[in-house]
Amino acid sequence: MSYVNEVFSSVQARSAGEPEFHQAVFEVLNSLEPVLAKHPEYQKMGILERLTEPERQVIFRVPWIDDHGDVHVNRGFRVQFNSAIGPYKGGLRFHPSVNLSIIKFLGFEQIFKNSLTSLPIGGGKGGADFDPKGKSEREVMTFCQSFMTELFRHIGADTDVPAGDIGVGGREVGYMYGQYKRLKNVYEGVLTGKGLTFGGSLARTEATGYGLVYFTREMLTDLGKSFDGATVTVSGSGNVAIYAAERAQSLGAKVVTMSDSSGWVYDPEGIDLKAVKKIKEVDRGRISEYLNSRPKAEYHTSGSVWQVPCEVALPCATQNELQLEDAIKLVDNKCWIVAEGANMPSTLEAVEYLQQNGVYFGPSKAANAGGVAVSALEMSQNSARLSWSFDEVDKKLEDIMVNIHKQSAQLAEEYSQRQNLVAGANMAGFMKVATAMMAQGVV
Repeated sequence: MSYVNEVFSSVQARSAGEPEFHQAVFEVLNSLEPVLAKHPEYQKMGILERLTEPERQVIFRVPWIDDHGDVHVNRGFRVQFNSAIGPYKGGLRFHPSVNLSIIKFLGFEQIFKNSLTSLPIGGGKGGADFDPKGKSEREVMTFCQSFMTELFRHIGADTDVPAGDIGVGGREVGYMYGQYKRLKNVYEGVLTGKGLTFGGSLARTEATGYGLVYFTREMLTDLGKSFDGATVTVSGSGNVAIYAAERAQSLGAKVVTMSDSSGWVYDPEGIDLKAVKKIKEVDRGRISEYLNSRPKAEYHTSGSVWQVPCEVALPCATQNELQLEDAIKLVDNKCWIVAEGANMPSTLEAVEYLQQNGVYFGPSKAANAGGVAVSALEMSQNSARLSWSFDEVDKKLEDIMVNIHKQSAQLAEEYSQRQNLVAGANMAGFMKVATAMMAQGVV
């Protein structure tokens, strides 16, 4: 049995019943055979065994009281996966689907994504099986304060710096930061995605979506193409989807779809982002309301955005949303590029089919690293007690995304896997972390 297969079998046995985590580990380890063959010292030092076992896993009770006086109990998580290159860094997700497997999958991915940014941040992730949808402001505040009352013991500006994720936006980060400050009596850059009046960074809201487009632009350049005149399908309608669509439109693309958990819209004239922003950022409504201002658009509750012909597809909703049947439709419709804005939104079968059929694929750990990159830039601004302009942050973000594409493409080329950005990103992210782990001994 090969070293990779031996480690993966061990992961399956030690972390039984965690399919999302298994998927993430398999996807990464499967790419590393050429690197491991060239560097046998990694096996001797147990790099993969240590890398696939979190340094720390914290699971805790989160009790809170709703507006009717009823007591609820949710489960909170923080998985601190690897700190070889810096303090743990990764978002907090509030969603009913959250469990240990999902948090471990996200945290494992975060190790390599953070490494690719070339910034000094390790990998971690957290969250709770709490759904902020339909909750009052007071209920959300109460939950966030209870959640932070335990989490504060495990985080800090030089230890672990959480950010937002699905279900955790500026409102939730603000409530958690206020409680952290109250409990610790310190004012430090411990959470990112904060409001601009108390240490937040300009361009943080736009970062993941803009970064996705900068990365995709480099992929298009590889193919001798550009966004100008291209038809783009986008899934989701949160920050990532909205700002990916915004930046793609600014580069001349026509974005024709967006979605949420209730359904999806197709606007052949191009998505009106002003309408989407009002629905999602102001009214907190459903994407079906888009037809109120754009009656010529179509709304669907079945099928998916991937059935719409496009040159570029940007999945920006959630994990495993783009499945094999969707990949087949994209190939049949002669799609050029799929680049992931969400965390691992494509199944392994879909990725394999896309790559085998000539679709250039940008994996999430590389393509959506813009959010954590600007989070790290927010940490830098907090440490220096400075605030950079939007243009300064956006330029740094663009440079980081261009460099991530360059690293991934170069490693793929070096190991004879040209234009395989999945392998290239995995190898590039892994080698930096592995080198740091080797230097620090068995810890």
